[in-house]
Amino acid sequence: MLDAGESPWRVRLKDLDTGNILFETEFPSGRVNSTKRYFVRFGIEVFQGGKSVFQHDYHAANREVLIQFPIGTLGDTIGWLPYAVKFQERHKCRLTCGMAEWLIPLFRDAYPNITFLTHEEIKPEKYYATYNLGLFFDDKDCVFQPCDFRLVGLHRTAGYILGVDPTEVAPRIALTDDTRPIPERYVCIAAQSTTQSKYWNNPEGWREIVAFLKKRGYRVICIDQKATHGNGLVWNHIPYGAEDQTGDHSLQERARWMKHADFFIGLSSGLSWLAWSVGTPVVMISGFTHPTNEFSTPYRVINYHTCNGCWNDPAHRFDHKDFLWCPRHKDTARQFECTRLITADQVKNILQTIPGFGVEDKIARTSAA
Repeated sequence: MLDAGESPWRVRLKDLDTGNILFETEFPSGRVNSTKRYFVRFGIEVFQGGKSVFQHDYHAANREVLIQFPIGTLGDTIGWLPYAVKFQERHKCRLTCGMAEWLIPLFRDAYPNITFLTHEEIKPEKYYATYNLGLFFDDKDCVFQPCDFRLVGLHRTAGYILGVDPTEVAPRIALTDDTRPIPERYVCIAAQSTTQSKYWNNPEGWREIVAFLKKRGYRVICIDQKATHGNGLVWNHIPYGAEDQTGDHSLQERARWMKHADFFIGLSSGLSWLAWSVGTPVVMISGFTHPTNEFSTPYRVINYHTCNGCWNDPAHRFDHKDFLWCPRHKDTARQFECTRLITADQVKNILQTIPGFGVEDKIARTSAA
């Protein structure tokens, strides 16, 4: 921002990494700022009377930098945090991460060199640079992200926004209690989600899988927050036969159950990301997202013979307010076919590829015989 002087000002914005001049103008007084809200290593030059009077190249080392995470998103925050860590390591800055209060205990002790604050505690004027992570559905001009998140993956978009290597890395999670919750072999499952398109909509699927796992000697523990969830006339219950560990337990407690489980079975939702972060094998049942949308797992279950991947299709704007969102086949016989046509047999086949699946049970039955 420049006040009127003896002669007009000329201002130039450069991308130091590409060498491109992004904007240049001349005026008697006024303000210049970039339209881009993601990381660019900017260079600023100001001239007056043909002479350079100010020059600054972006340099975040030992400076305060703020990266803000949206409130209320578990999976997104887990997926994005490692890219904030990469940013700190690359630029040697003093990093603050702003996020929901209920998420901070997962990370604070695991990353002692990062300051974690709620959004209410942040003082914006303190920071040399601020970056906002998010899913920018309507950003056709790529103002907030250099490329559409639906094309690169939900978590990797943070790497592009922050200008760091987008290769996925699981975050570290600090558990206050790392003990095994039960002595028996067990599996954790989570069947609930925020929108019906994320559910496994095969009406017999969960019942068959729970029975299959119990027959193989596993206890099956459901760790959803809610035992029942839905909207209007559509309500979903935890699977028949599963042990109910739902309720308002902390994320620390849910992570503890997941860490000691033989594996986790879930959907494209936050608890799958939490299981991934503690190193538990994740069987993910999803059809409305493309596999590139989430972290890599060899136990992904998707049926390509049906409609699939609408979440990652930029032609379809996700409607958070529509619990029954199904953009291509809503109110038809094909609604939610992406997961409705994922069979229990398909999931069973994936489960049996997990190393050690049912081994202890087979040994016990052989010994008994």
